[in-house]
Amino acid sequence: MVVKKSHPTFAVPNYGAKKRKRVKERWRKQRGMDNKKRIKRSGYGATPKIGYKNSDTIRHLRPDGTFEFLIHNEKELNDAMLRPGTSVRFANGVSIRKKQVLQKIADSKGVNVVNRVKI
Repeated sequence: MVVKKSHPTFAVPNYGAKKRKRVKERWRKQRGMDNKKRIKRSGYGATPKIGYKNSDTIRHLRPDGTFEFLIHNEKELNDAMLRPGTSVRFANGVSIRKKQVLQKIADSKGVNVVNRVKI
């Protein structure tokens, strides 16, 4: 089980204000001259910093500790099966019929499929 660092949600300032309902919940870097969040005043929320980054050993890992590969075809699946401790995810553009074929190959080799399809 891989436990990654937690970090606060990074939102634009005044996100919860009543008159700012049109502001979407996403991060935008603050660029205004007098912006309180840009000058890091307390109470205005956290900004992304390098300190929130996870260590290199656990970055890009799934919670079960495996590295995930995006699969488009059978060749990519065979390449992913060469590396031990991997999980595969079928790409969105792969048809259901092809996903079923690839899933049977993955099951026979004992590879974990993240987004399984019903056979």
